[in-house]
Amino acid sequence: MRFAFTRWTGYAEDISWNGLDNLRSMAEQGILTGALEATLTYAVIAMIVQNAFSLSLALALQRSDRVNSVFRAVFFLPVLIAPVAAGYIWSAIVAPAGPLNRAIGLVVPGFDYAWLGHGFSALATTAFIDAWKWSGLTTLVYIAGLNAIPRAVIESATVDGANAWQRFWRIRLRLLAPAFTFTIVVTLIGALSAFDIIMATTRGGPGDSTAVLNVAVFTQYGGGFFGTASALSLVVTALVAGIALPLIAFLRSREIEA
Repeated sequence: MRFAFTRWTGYAEDISWNGLDNLRSMAEQGILTGALEATLTYAVIAMIVQNAFSLSLALALQRSDRVNSVFRAVFFLPVLIAPVAAGYIWSAIVAPAGPLNRAIGLVVPGFDYAWLGHGFSALATTAFIDAWKWSGLTTLVYIAGLNAIPRAVIESATVDGANAWQRFWRIRLRLLAPAFTFTIVVTLIGALSAFDIIMATTRGGPGDSTAVLNVAVFTQYGGGFFGTASALSLVVTALVAGIALPLIAFLRSREIEA
């Protein structure tokens, strides 16, 4: 930790104390602010997409039967794939001449878009890959949460005239609060620590649009700037703790209200 506050590079023999100069210089160069913006945007997109997709899957696959068991296994397969492999697979899928553009081209003739070649779309695409990669795990958590809801509560609401949407919005969603606490916090922390998928797809590009904090750490360390890399690592730790702890406290309080 102390190395985050030192002038430590591969171009000098001595390691000297420089306080907050590492963070100050990176902020002045735009490295820190750009990495923070990319990290937070990536994390929010990945968290929203993953939880929305996983909850939808859980509602569709809640019932335990042979067909649903097969689909649960299929949707869990991405969890078993290495993040780097997932990144390479999706790089080929979203390439300008890849199957995604060809499929869209059947509806929109001549469609040709470089999903990883433009700033925001590259960030959103890598966040989607992250969400796809881990959605099987959060789906199982939501299925467990749905199955833990007492059937008598749902049956009573049905008898009282509640339709499917009312039962979901007023009962199921509220009683899923413990599952939401786990999935939201875990997906957000995981996305804040993103590295493998981005390195396998964009390596922080185009420009610095996907240069999240861990990619910036890698770049600084690879350039021989060990002190600034240590400072950025400290920022990652502080960011995760600063977001996760208040978020857990807030979501836990919502559980009590539910």
